[in-house]
Amino acid sequence: MTNYHVPAGGLPPQSALTTDRARFTEAYAVIPARTQSDITASYLPGWQWTRLWVLARPLTGFAETFSQYIVEVSPGGGSENPEADAGAEAVLFVVGGAPTLTIEGTTHGLTAGSYAYLPPGARWTLHNIGPDIASFHWIRKTYQHAAGLDVPEAFVTRERDVTPIDMPGTGGTWSTTRFVDIADLRHDMHVNIVNFEPGGSIPFPETHVMEHGLYVLEGKAVYLLNTDWVEVEAGDFMWLRAFCPQACYAGGPGRFRYLLYKDANRPAPLSGALR
Repeated sequence: MTNYHVPAGGLPPQSALTTDRARFTEAYAVIPARTQSDITASYLPGWQWTRLWVLARPLTGFAETFSQYIVEVSPGGGSENPEADAGAEAVLFVVGGAPTLTIEGTTHGLTAGSYAYLPPGARWTLHNIGPDIASFHWIRKTYQHAAGLDVPEAFVTRERDVTPIDMPGTGGTWSTTRFVDIADLRHDMHVNIVNFEPGGSIPFPETHVMEHGLYVLEGKAVYLLNTDWVEVEAGDFMWLRAFCPQACYAGGPGRFRYLLYKDANRPAPLSGALR
């Protein structure tokens, strides 16, 4: 059975300890699940009966290439004009409820596990016409056009319809659910799901050029972020700057899975180079 963490809002009780796993460093940040409370919720114009938690946004010393929200739409809520930036592409990943997404006049009924890619300039709307709260991740990035490549088309799929790809030599203990073919260079970001069975690990410190956003959908693990091993669990969000070393050990008892953002397939900008 596939599980997805859904923020519940509310507030910790007055008896709760203030000490937490929240961290903000030059190389990484950890935003624990309980941070997604009522007092940290945000609101956007053009959205009715909707609140959201901003996990990442372009900011000096923080995320540079993307923003990520967890959006909660109450029954009857939604938006006719959700995206104000014509240059922004997006991925929506539903974790709860059944929102209705319309793209260029075509309507899609979404459920938990639904995934939608929205290219820049796409005309889309989203409404919750069901009786339950609808919750989804909304990941946004300014699309980087590349000579000779068309802008990708919009598409909608579901996690259960995508076969995970085992990482080499892991026997299925570590796999990635890829919603976009890595050979499709039209896409300048990948939003995947990384899966670990109990005992699975990233057995070396990965260090590479992509900026990362990781939201834990299910389970718990210990994660290496730069030089620190940090315990993380369902609902936690991690940001990793480019070249931040990372590794993972998923000790169980259940699966450990996270939604992963990374920028991809474009040359590094040289705006600071000598001319």
